[in-house]
Amino acid sequence: MTLRMDNVAIVVDDLDAAIAFFTELGMELEGRARNEGLFVDQTVGMDGVRCDIAMMRTPDGQGRLELTRYLDPAALRPEPANTPPNTLGLHRVMFRVEDIEGTVARLRPHGAELVGEIAQYEDLYRICYLRGPAGIFVALAEQIG
Repeated sequence: MTLRMDNVAIVVDDLDAAIAFFTELGMELEGRARNEGLFVDQTVGMDGVRCDIAMMRTPDGQGRLELTRYLDPAALRPEPANTPPNTLGLHRVMFRVEDIEGTVARLRPHGAELVGEIAQYEDLYRICYLRGPAGIFVALAEQIG
């Protein structure tokens, strides 16, 4: 059996801002599309779905994020709006970067906020959590050893 993860979908309220955030991180926009119709309704289990998506890929072509903005029905906000890291469900998306401080600095103008601080794990990694578009957790890891 062959299994390959194709992508992770993230629902956002501002598609252009999310594209800008992940582009600044180093991902590349693969394409944009509007999805609607019976196929979409059947897939997500809701009627009358209309959404815009943007597919982002890592420069090595191995990882992809599908950014989705629902037009109909409107997206729901989680309660509380900024869930803590121990909330059940999708926890975070992690990216390996070469310069963690530089990456955080580049993402701040796009709304990124450190959740804690940049921490060191043994002599191997420096890691941090950021809040990214739509309040999602984005983790960054810089290999140091």
